[in-house]
Amino acid sequence: MTAPTGPSTAPAAPAPARRGRGRLVPYWLLLPGVLWLLVFFLLPLAYQASTSVQTGSLEEGFEVTWHFATYTDALAAYWPQFARSVLYAGAATLLCLLLGYPLAYLIAFRAGRWRGLILVLVIAPFFTSFLIRTLAWKTILADSGPLVELLGTLHVLDVTAWLGMTDGDRVLATPLAVVCGLTYNFLPFMVLPLYTSLERIDGRLHEAAGDLYASPSTAFRKVTFPLSLPGVVAGTLLTFIPASGDYVNADLLGSTDTRMIGSVIQTQFLRVLDYPTAAALSFLLMAAILLMVTFYIRKSGTEELV
Repeated sequence: MTAPTGPSTAPAAPAPARRGRGRLVPYWLLLPGVLWLLVFFLLPLAYQASTSVQTGSLEEGFEVTWHFATYTDALAAYWPQFARSVLYAGAATLLCLLLGYPLAYLIAFRAGRWRGLILVLVIAPFFTSFLIRTLAWKTILADSGPLVELLGTLHVLDVTAWLGMTDGDRVLATPLAVVCGLTYNFLPFMVLPLYTSLERIDGRLHEAAGDLYASPSTAFRKVTFPLSLPGVVAGTLLTFIPASGDYVNADLLGSTDTRMIGSVIQTQFLRVLDYPTAAALSFLLMAAILLMVTFYIRKSGTEELV
């Protein structure tokens, strides 16, 4: 005789309506971010795109006439500032990498219990205004300051003058001053991604390299640096992109001969009030950076940016 079976203990299948609501949860969570991008990024971008093809004046009003010649005229008039921006931002990015990589390596592998303190010191400049930090460099690079006198004594200024970075014994209002300001202000953007990438490296890989009789330099070249490439890519992008559009350092530490494209855009928007030219220059800068970044990421061999 078959024993009677009790009630089934299998879990009941969720109701279709409940399953449908569960699938919508990720989209509801994404909605605030999508709305934020739409209102504060895409709509202003579309407005600036329409502004770039307008003609007129502030007194008479601007009208969309699809005047695309604004782009070619702006590029023809201000290509030296474009080239200068790329040059200064590239030099600052290279300096940040040369200064930031050893510091990030020290924090990741050698800092020990001082790691937290050093990280705080790295981000300490963010505790003050960007403007105040830049103005401080006017004092540091003053003609009669100890730093300039030391550089002159060591004949460093003779080399920088030969390279066209300084004007004799003067550092302020020269390309070197602008590059120094950019390097200082954007150095944390290089150090933090590098530290994050280096800190992820398994220490056993270094031990394995040593067991295979690799010298410290070979272990760094074959193990450490390749594994830290995502941090290098992220740090260089986070440094180069804002530095190429910066105008504060060029205005406060440079001169009319060191103006960057960000200075031109700011002047066209706020002083000349030529909104179509300013908008066209902004889009040209964005397009140039986008092309360079795409090429750089492909050539770097990695698309991981964190």
